[in-house]
Amino acid sequence: MYYCCAITNKGIRPHNEDALLIHKTVLTDGVTECELSKPFLIAVADGVSGELSGEIASSACLHMLKNVSFSSRIDMERKLSSIHEALARLGAKQEDTRNMQTTLCALGVDEHDMLHSMNVGDSRLYRYRDKQLSQLSRDQSYVQVLYEEGIITEEERQTHVSRNIIFPVLGNLREQPDFDIREHHEKIEYDDILLLCSDGLSDYVTRQEIEKILAMPKPLVRRLQLLMELALQNKGSDNITIIALVRMSEKFKK
Repeated sequence: MYYCCAITNKGIRPHNEDALLIHKTVLTDGVTECELSKPFLIAVADGVSGELSGEIASSACLHMLKNVSFSSRIDMERKLSSIHEALARLGAKQEDTRNMQTTLCALGVDEHDMLHSMNVGDSRLYRYRDKQLSQLSRDQSYVQVLYEEGIITEEERQTHVSRNIIFPVLGNLREQPDFDIREHHEKIEYDDILLLCSDGLSDYVTRQEIEKILAMPKPLVRRLQLLMELALQNKGSDNITIIALVRMSEKFKK
C-alpha cells in the first residue's frame, strides 16, 4: 500500500492553471490525501501561461490520463501522443482555446511495485532520501540546456530571466513534444518520499529549503502546506501544486 497527499493552490494568481491527478481523481484546488493500491498513476500538469486557456489544457490532460489503465505492459508514449493530439484538436476548435498547452510530470507504480516516470515540460519529479533531495526528471527548458553546458549554476537556473522558456509540450499545434518516459527498474524504498511539483514551487523554494521542511517531524500533508506557504513568502507569483508519495510500512505514520 501507498500513502499519497497533495495540494494545489492558485497562489496570488486570479485562477489556477495547475491541476493534479491521484489515480482516478483530478483536483484543481485544495488539499487531499488517500491510500493507494498498485498499479496507479499520479501526475502534475501546469497550463502554459503564455498561451490561452492553460487551466482547460491542464485539467483536460489529466482527465484523459486518468482513463489510462496503467501497467508495466502499457505503451505510454502512444497514450501520451493520443492525449497531445486530442488536446491540439480541442484547442483548435475555438479561438479562445487555440494552442492551449500544458506540461505533464507523472509517476506510475506498476503491478510489480516498479517505478515509471513520464515528463514533458518543466514540472518536476524529486526523490527525498536520507535527508537529501535529488531531481529524477529533466527539465525540458532553455535554462536546463544552459545549466548542462556549464554556462549557468544551479542557483542561476532558478532565477534566470529565461527560466519560463520551455520546449514543446502537450497541445502544441506546431511541434510534437518529446516525451521523456523512463522505467526506473526500482521500487520506492520505505523511507523515501517521491515529490511531484509545478514550477510554482521549484522556482521559488530552493533544494535546501525543501530538504529542511521535509525533514520536519510533522504530518506529511502539513509539510506540503509549509512548502506552499514558503513559496508565497519567497514572493512566488505562480500557481503551486505538490504531490507526495510514500510506500507504507508497519511503522509508517501519516
